[in-house]
Amino acid sequence: MADEPQAETEGTAESDAAGPELSEASENPLDTEAEIAADYLEELLDIADLDGDIDTYIEGDRAHVSIISESDVLVGRDGEVLDALQELTRLAVMTETGERSRLMLDVAGYRERRRKELEALAANAVGEAKESQEPVPLAPMNPFERKVVHDAVAAAGLTSESEGEEPDRHVVVIPA
Repeated sequence: MADEPQAETEGTAESDAAGPELSEASENPLDTEAEIAADYLEELLDIADLDGDIDTYIEGDRAHVSIISESDVLVGRDGEVLDALQELTRLAVMTETGERSRLMLDVAGYRERRRKELEALAANAVGEAKESQEPVPLAPMNPFERKVVHDAVAAAGLTSESEGEEPDRHVVVIPA
């Protein structure tokens, strides 16, 4: 009989120990990605003596991190610095988590402005493809930009393909 209460106590201790582990394991990994990325970028801003606030959110299956700033020094020409910084941030997350990250980084609203420009470009290309019944090739773009264009073309009811090799990979809008 003395064994029974001891077994209950052990069982209780085990279930208590499992409780915190379960809550940690059930935390959304995208929230963890965003938090790691925000910490990394905050440290980078401090080192570079740059001003900016960090905002994080989850949209779909991606963590999004934005540096809210008046300066576009971290954007660079055609978003090149931003793309490099995004890759470094993804590597920092992967180093911490051991998992590949697909997080999106925006600085000073660049990606949102660029998204609107690309949607307008896609709409023009769709119109041209419908009118000419010929494929319409667009200028080379990075993966983010190509995805925005592919999505806009699909929403307009046409198809598109990516052709070429980086850095000359580009979208071709196919007429119906």
